[in-house]
Amino acid sequence: MTTPTLAIATNHLSYKYANGSTGLADITLQLPWGTRTLLIGSNGAGKSTLLKLLAGKTLSSIGEVLIGGHDPFRGGSDATHITTYLGTEWASNPIVRRDIPVTVLIDSVGGSVFPERRDLLVKLLDVDLRWRMHQVSDGERRRVQLVMGLLKPWKVLLLDEVTVDLDVQVRYELLDFLKQETEERECSIIYATHIFDGLGNWPTNVVHIQAGRVLKNLDYQKDISFVDGSADEKNGSSGDLQESFKFINEQQLLINKIKSLHPLALDWLVNDLSSRGTRVEDKNRVKWDDLKSQLEKFYDGSSDRITEYFKRNRTS
Repeated sequence: MTTPTLAIATNHLSYKYANGSTGLADITLQLPWGTRTLLIGSNGAGKSTLLKLLAGKTLSSIGEVLIGGHDPFRGGSDATHITTYLGTEWASNPIVRRDIPVTVLIDSVGGSVFPERRDLLVKLLDVDLRWRMHQVSDGERRRVQLVMGLLKPWKVLLLDEVTVDLDVQVRYELLDFLKQETEERECSIIYATHIFDGLGNWPTNVVHIQAGRVLKNLDYQKDISFVDGSADEKNGSSGDLQESFKFINEQQLLINKIKSLHPLALDWLVNDLSSRGTRVEDKNRVKWDDLKSQLEKFYDGSSDRITEYFKRNRTS
């Protein structure tokens, strides 16, 4: 399956957890360049697993992943050179909690190579270059991670809950910046989050993942409509935040109706929980042995592919 015109493509992608349960089940996605995909699912649905597979950080023997038409699991592939993955684990790394100047960290990933982009991100994320990493809060540490991760221009960006520590204003500025990036540089983003404020106008695609399966892949423009909205949401798109509300007097505030994906996400997750049963029952998750027998023709456990994968990870 050669798809150079697509940013991200998966074909029958499946993955087994170490405990033998199914992590991902027969996922086939096609996401063009210039798209912003919002990934919605409950804890344990497989969002992080999918993002790590797309980033080439985890290897699966069933199905295919292509980033810009390239397999991230093959040695020498361009896929890993154009992909940036940012997850929550960075901020808890003891190394970045030591007495290290922020400037040293930013320079270590090419701050001097991309000075204009560095200065833009430092301002946008409100990072104080006098900070030392052992003295900052989790939210400030997250801002430093984002400056470092977004510094080198990427073509595919995979975000796993990295805005959870950010305040509303910084998150708004970040989402607006990322939207502009996809429009101006024709790059693509998949963003997994449980925070849905400010996203009403942001995505181009909304994907629902349940127990390792993709149940829905909605086109924002074609498949989602908002009713009884008196004003467009400003978060996640350029515009004046003040236009969405005003004070009538010192005690009363008028807030315009806004577009929000929160009701959709809540409905999906409530239904997921209801249909799942207990965690032990886990009725929505397909059995791995059943899945493997169905997808046997898509199995690729060749020794050269596995060897190339581990060689690349050892040197990267």
